[in-house]
Amino acid sequence: MKIVKSIVLLLAIIVFVAFNNNSSSNELEKIIAQYEAEREYDFKRNQSVENTIKFHQLEADFAKNLLEKLNAITDEGLSESETISKELLAFVLQDKIDRNTYKMHLNPITNEIAFHLNLGNMGNKSLKNKKDVVSYLNDLDSLPLKIDYNLNLLRAGINAGVSQPKEAFPNYDITYNKHIVSDVSKSDFYKPFLSLPEDFSESFKDSVLNVAKISVQKNAIDQYKKIKAFFVTEYFPKTRKGLGVGTIKNGKEFYQNRINYYTTSIQYTAEDIHQIGLKEVARIKAEMQKIIKDLAFDGSFEDFLEFLRTDEQFYPKTAKELLMFARDISKRIDAELPKYFKTLPRKPYGVEPVPEAIAPNYTSGRYSGTRDDDKAGFYWVNTYNLPSRTLYTIPALTAHEAVPGHHLQMSLNNELPKTIPQFRRDLYLSAYGEGWALYTETLADEMGIYTTPYEKFGKYTYEMWRACRLVVDTGIHAKGWTRQQVIDYMASNTALSIHEVTTETDRYITWPGQAISYKMGEIKIRELREKAEKELGDKFDIREFHEIILGQGTVTLSILENRLLNYINKVKNG
Repeated sequence: MKIVKSIVLLLAIIVFVAFNNNSSSNELEKIIAQYEAEREYDFKRNQSVENTIKFHQLEADFAKNLLEKLNAITDEGLSESETISKELLAFVLQDKIDRNTYKMHLNPITNEIAFHLNLGNMGNKSLKNKKDVVSYLNDLDSLPLKIDYNLNLLRAGINAGVSQPKEAFPNYDITYNKHIVSDVSKSDFYKPFLSLPEDFSESFKDSVLNVAKISVQKNAIDQYKKIKAFFVTEYFPKTRKGLGVGTIKNGKEFYQNRINYYTTSIQYTAEDIHQIGLKEVARIKAEMQKIIKDLAFDGSFEDFLEFLRTDEQFYPKTAKELLMFARDISKRIDAELPKYFKTLPRKPYGVEPVPEAIAPNYTSGRYSGTRDDDKAGFYWVNTYNLPSRTLYTIPALTAHEAVPGHHLQMSLNNELPKTIPQFRRDLYLSAYGEGWALYTETLADEMGIYTTPYEKFGKYTYEMWRACRLVVDTGIHAKGWTRQQVIDYMASNTALSIHEVTTETDRYITWPGQAISYKMGEIKIRELREKAEKELGDKFDIREFHEIILGQGTVTLSILENRLLNYINKVKNG
């Protein structure tokens, strides 16, 4: 009888544990479904500034409520993937709350991102039939309302004390002046009408063109005059005077919040990051000095940087030369990937120039991904102002932006199994994504991609660039640095062209904290690899290591560390 009672008790315990475990999983699944479901409001968020403010407040309230439910779930009984989902959702929900607290929706522009910069891309449409013509004319008619909304949003930002400093927008007039033309037929918005279908009758074409000229003048050219007047007479004269966000109300708290977000951690202060940056700058500079010495260069470090900036051998003569070199590096890396990765993405990528409309104030290169199954990703190379585009940095840039950097990581993230929640497949955290991309610049060295001392120096100058970001980002937003201080520091420690230095400086000013994510993430990945190599010795497998780093998609650095520690224990005890 005692045995029977014991068995019954044991079964009851098993059932109880199983029920609780299943209950945690079910509750987590419900919360994730609630988060991913589209929330319906009885208003359009972008119809007015009032609606936008209301929307973000409701979203923050929703996030608080969901976060309370999420925190009530115990981790016991959750699978590794479920535990990761829980931690990531908590991180995402908290950021939604924080963004509303600091009114980030009222400050939607940076030196290279703004509502009016990409509107000109409307002119790339192809009008194949009458339906397309009507649709495009309707799009043009909708421009004034969109523009008024965005101008009002920026006005609200000024009134709320969240805006950008004028000093970070040199030469900004090009962004609107290029669309203020005296001849309507020269407007980017008019381009679709220049190649109407041949089967349109001449009378129909004439009527379309007459309507088009009036529409483009009223809805595009005149609107860009309004945009120009707003920035020149209203925004820049009234925007914040201090360079860093530390100068605005609650600015110090906001900057610490952005540090927490971009490092996915609460363990770093601005001073911590500043000091880490100074140490990294010193370490990398020593490596650069070795290369200069090996080249038997007659001159100082500064002289060598000036040599790299001014000698024509380091610069492309044509945009085609620059693009072809980037494509060559891409294919060379492609051939090395199977040696380093167990899983490769299905989606291919192309190499294209940065779109002309945004190139002048754009960085040297960037990956432009897509979640659409029928579209490739693209590695954008900036061919604007060729005398500022160095060839010897292209191998490092290519590794970072294309493969094994952003294209590989982001495509694998998009291709995660459907058992992974959609919010995780869509998630991008800079500390992870940019940390990975910077790590791959060194991985490219292991692959033998850098074939000259100058290309190896290019790798170090890009790493130095990211290390300098730790110093200058905290310098701007926590230490009161001036724009010229930042430019001088970057120019004296990296081989970036002065054009690149200035555009990057303005990016750091207008995007607080984001620039620190690269080096902080890379330092953690490098630290984890060194730990795995040391503890596993001959059992260390680079393909397995990368599978651990990439296998669960975008994660926080603490999740990444836990996965690596579990992997080490498994291999050691296996």
